Amino acid sequence: MATQDLFIKINSLPSEMKKELETFVDQLLKRLKKDPPKKKRPLGLLKGKIHIPDDFDEPLEDFKDYM
Repeated sequence: MATQDLFIKINSLPSEMKKELETFVDQLLKRLKKDPPKKKRPLGLLKGKIHIPDDFDEPLEDFKDYM
């Protein structure tokens, strides 16, 4: 949406709704300041540190009675 279109729409609102809109925009700006953009983690950071056993998908001994 073009900025000019947004200004036209805002100017057409009644004054009570403009106050509501101002409050909403203030909340958005607060949230923007509160949550800084997160840094991306590099790919492969944990490579070689996690090991999944070969029998991972095998049924567990504890549940043999139920199968």
